[in-house]
Amino acid sequence: MSASRPVVGIPACVKPLGAHPFHVVGDKYIRAVSEGADCLPFLIPALGAWHDVDAVLDRVDGLLITGSLSNVEPLHYAGEASEPGTLHDPDRDATTLPLIRRAIERGIPLLAICRGLQELNVVCGGTLHQHVERVPGRADHRADESKPVEVQYGPAHPVALAEGGALAALFGKAETTVNTIHAQGIDKLGAGLKVEATAPDGQIEAVRIEAAPYFGLATQWHPEWKFRENPDSTALFEAFGQAVRRYAADRDGRRAAAE
Repeated sequence: MSASRPVVGIPACVKPLGAHPFHVVGDKYIRAVSEGADCLPFLIPALGAWHDVDAVLDRVDGLLITGSLSNVEPLHYAGEASEPGTLHDPDRDATTLPLIRRAIERGIPLLAICRGLQELNVVCGGTLHQHVERVPGRADHRADESKPVEVQYGPAHPVALAEGGALAALFGKAETTVNTIHAQGIDKLGAGLKVEATAPDGQIEAVRIEAAPYFGLATQWHPEWKFRENPDSTALFEAFGQAVRRYAADRDGRRAAAE
């Protein structure tokens, strides 16, 4: 463990706990950053336009965009209105979308998971399927909520890793097996993104930010779940942490040279 750890920002969701709204981040994401990437988690409240985006990004060395039960509001990608009862989090959308956009512009290391992948795709001008299971030829990628959480997050289907891609190189193989806990998914791929993994039904399961100078990956699956027990997940978070440290060192070097 390093004596001084770089900082990874994790934007929060807004969720009601009892009668009051709370800004929350799941423990599994925090542990994946602190223990998997060996970085200091910095939780970013979902305050939307209140934030000065650059001021936030000046304080972090990387971003982890988490999954969530809520869906990206379709107004952000000119999609059809969601069905009644669909869970949204407009404060999260108003926070994460500008952060992702500016992080890409600044070359800050970024790892996005599930909803985070969908947000990244929307930021890059892509669109989403709101119900992948209703798309002809696509499988049902939702979890069976009647099963224990260990089963819901267990291995569900293989994904083919893109030949010559970052994940294939990182995992050292052409295919891996992932969990599947999502209803939304990528429809039209956003500009500047490269497909890194595909499910057997053709659904995009991972993407890379082509121009990212340090790290820019997003998975539709949940590598943070019991990451210590999965060599691929362990490798992913270690690589993210290494990229964050490189970014922090280069940034500090630039600041020192400017003084």
